[in-house]
Amino acid sequence: MKATVIVTVKNESGSIRRLLDSLMSQTRRPDEIVIVDGGSTDDTAAILREYALGPGSPLRVLEAPGSNISEGRNLAIQTATGEVIVSTDAGVRFGPDWLKHLVEPFEVDHDAPDVVCGFFTPDPQSVFEVAMGATVLPTVEEIDPQRFLPSSRSVAFRRLAWQEVGGYPAWMNFSEDLLFDMALKNRGYRFVFVPKAVVRFRPRTSLSAFWRQYRNYAMGDGEGLLWTRRHLIRYGTYLVAAPLLIALGLLGGLWWWGLLVLGMAAYLRHPYSRLGRMVAGLSFRDKVVAHLWVPVIRVWGDLAKMVGYPIGLPRGFKQRARTRTYLACHSER
Repeated sequence: MKATVIVTVKNESGSIRRLLDSLMSQTRRPDEIVIVDGGSTDDTAAILREYALGPGSPLRVLEAPGSNISEGRNLAIQTATGEVIVSTDAGVRFGPDWLKHLVEPFEVDHDAPDVVCGFFTPDPQSVFEVAMGATVLPTVEEIDPQRFLPSSRSVAFRRLAWQEVGGYPAWMNFSEDLLFDMALKNRGYRFVFVPKAVVRFRPRTSLSAFWRQYRNYAMGDGEGLLWTRRHLIRYGTYLVAAPLLIALGLLGGLWWWGLLVLGMAAYLRHPYSRLGRMVAGLSFRDKVVAHLWVPVIRVWGDLAKMVGYPIGLPRGFKQRARTRTYLACHSER
């Protein structure tokens, strides 16, 4: 079965060679690679053309300045000739069997799936990034395969399924892969989870970069009118419950402080559990620093989401009918 790997890039000159070399050295070589450059101002496009001109290269390069990620992915898939589309992102690192694990279920499963979900793990290069990975990324043990919505940095799907749902939602600037997954599930396409198809990617390297990432994620939630209840709980926790407990504690109610501490412990339980497995090789000082970073990162990310969600809502209400149509379930499947 012919498999096309698609990637969208912009200003990735520092990592694009590593990505391409990793793809070319897969044990199951990609039949085709289609990369869409969204308007790089560095050497990314020149490097891509260099690889595309190599003897026997499966790489095709398209340039679409100003396109968002959805538009870039849709353009890549429209150009692709493979029956199976494998999506990933720039800046990741693959194991040698990543592509094999993603494509194999389409070829050997007697009840072949429509979507194969890979997984992703952190690839930290500093103590801060270790804490970041532990705080924001679930482990494979935390995943419910029946409910898992894969990131488009490690997923494969039938080209026909992409076509039948109308492609990635081009009106979404962020969270487009989440909406795409939901549209596929609503139409009854069969998902399978293959945790061995793992990519490793570097967490955000600073609080400012992390703020932009999580603000944008929340803007995407607003654009898609997604997870409204979850966001309302977050606002209620930070703007009502936590200030109330602090105020009552200041008035002398010692047990209110106990409630606040218990709440924080529950809130940070999963990040600290993950961190315990990630710091084994660190010095005592670095372990302490990593543990101190976790609550800062968690609160900072929540604040970024609280800022981003209302920014996306006006666009979400404007596009509400289009989003509902896109997500509508077709019972005939």
